[in-house]
Amino acid sequence: MAVVVVLLTIALVLVVALLAAAGAGKLARMDGATYPTALTRAATAFATVITLATAVTAALATLFT
Repeated sequence: MAVVVVLLTIALVLVVALLAAAGAGKLARMDGATYPTALTRAATAFATVITLATAVTAALATLFT
């Protein structure tokens, strides 16, 4: 059962990261950025969400062990 919870959590984090990246890219294009710039901003947003999720996981792991 624990494996299922971990897999669902990973899937949820990936979906949230993809939505944040899509939103950042769309906002960049609406602001007049070129496609490469918008893609860079989307990639930065995606990496930031993944990094934040990793940091929160590491912090919670130290509290629960």
